[in-house]
Amino acid sequence: MRDDNQTRRLIKEAEQAMLQQYTRRHFLKDGAMGFGALALGSLLGNCWGNSGSKKLFDAANPLAARPPMFPGKAKSVIYLHMAGAPSQLELFSYKPELAKLDGLDCPPSLLEGKKFAFIRGVPKMLGPQAVFKQRGESGLWLSDNLPHLATVADDIAMLNAVTTEQFNHAPAQLLMHTGSARLGRPSIGSWVTYGMGTENNNLPGFVVLTSGGNNPDAGKSVWGSGFLPSVYQGVQCRSEGDPVLFIKDPKGMDRDLRKASIDAINKVNQEQYSEYNDPETLSRIAQYEMAYKMQISVPDVMNINDEPQYIHEMYGTQPGKTSFANNVLLARKLVEKGVRFVQLFDWGWDTHGDSAGNAVDIGLINKCRKVDRPITALLLDLKQRGLLDETLVIWGTEFGRTPMQENREGKKMPFKGRDHHAAAFNMWMAGGGIKGGTSYGVTDEIGYNIVSGKTEAYDIQATILNQLGFDHEKLTYESQGRNFRLTDLSGKVIKDILA
Repeated sequence: MRDDNQTRRLIKEAEQAMLQQYTRRHFLKDGAMGFGALALGSLLGNCWGNSGSKKLFDAANPLAARPPMFPGKAKSVIYLHMAGAPSQLELFSYKPELAKLDGLDCPPSLLEGKKFAFIRGVPKMLGPQAVFKQRGESGLWLSDNLPHLATVADDIAMLNAVTTEQFNHAPAQLLMHTGSARLGRPSIGSWVTYGMGTENNNLPGFVVLTSGGNNPDAGKSVWGSGFLPSVYQGVQCRSEGDPVLFIKDPKGMDRDLRKASIDAINKVNQEQYSEYNDPETLSRIAQYEMAYKMQISVPDVMNINDEPQYIHEMYGTQPGKTSFANNVLLARKLVEKGVRFVQLFDWGWDTHGDSAGNAVDIGLINKCRKVDRPITALLLDLKQRGLLDETLVIWGTEFGRTPMQENREGKKMPFKGRDHHAAAFNMWMAGGGIKGGTSYGVTDEIGYNIVSGKTEAYDIQATILNQLGFDHEKLTYESQGRNFRLTDLSGKVIKDILA
């Protein structure tokens, strides 16, 4: 016979084993009032406006197409982000007075009480390293670094006085794309897909394309779904090789067997959802189904080989290679196929002057040559296909550049460059109900501070949602006990640039 100590030990081990099997999900399922079911009910009951009639989450098909809150001008978005922050003073912000200060010591008034990423001591002022002209009938100022874009100036609404609270790349990128400088919030593409679903059941609602050799500094969080169901996160595709990793069937598995496998997996997922009511299980089911459909649809839509020669010449594309031009053409093809939100990140726009590639008079010019032609082609191509009116195109970055030359740690840089500048920079929009040939906001004579028309990331986000047919204050999702929205507690629609 066992002694009492051994018996007590065996009983304790059995109790621990039972507790290990009694998971959090069991607690949610069996707990008083069924907390898990209540959470799901809250999720499914989310609606916009006061009518309570339009659900934001379809349990059967979370990516189902849904009408917006009100008729929007745009049906889709192409967002072009130049990661690294190109200098607005060599592209869009014409400041002849700055040229007169070139080489002089920076006035103390521009330094006192200011924080910079790298500038220390007293730097020299740096005049514009580009020639500016007024373009189009609207007379929009553009530099000679963008000769192709100058031909479509009358389609662009220029935002001259954009500002941000962040002067480091990663938090500034997060703020611009998720409404928060901290990790964990859904990206704007996720919010749009959550609100509208997708018009093509065989393609994701939110697609991401990257170029420049690296992802943005904030990483994949800038297209993450945050606390939204993961089915709404951006799907990253490639313009070289397989468009999506593991999209092909493994050796020894044909398409019928793949479908049978997915059906079996989702049968288990459906049983798990029926038992635990976890909305993430629905996301998993939808993602398996989407992955299966994407095997056929994605290789077709991501193939630019069949585009006519004049289109390749127009964009400057090279099939089979990774390039910004290829991605821009793919963006047009994706929105043409019903994708709601296409996000392009092009890395390599940091212009500190620490190398030739990061100089405002060398590297910046080379980067402009790679993007100027395809961006212009995108606007012209969308217009000739009748898609520009319903496609909102945004060109942007995370912050701007200083009117003084960078002197990292008090030492002059080997090339001409500018430090990070959060107080004032430029972005632009076109198509999707935007009034082309407009210029909104004014900065001072050297582009240092905003005089009027201050525009924050939240205002840009609110305007994007407005053009899609959403009130940014009412597109919400409950998390951690309160309703969240993309624009947090801020944001106003920039009405002056609307057609």
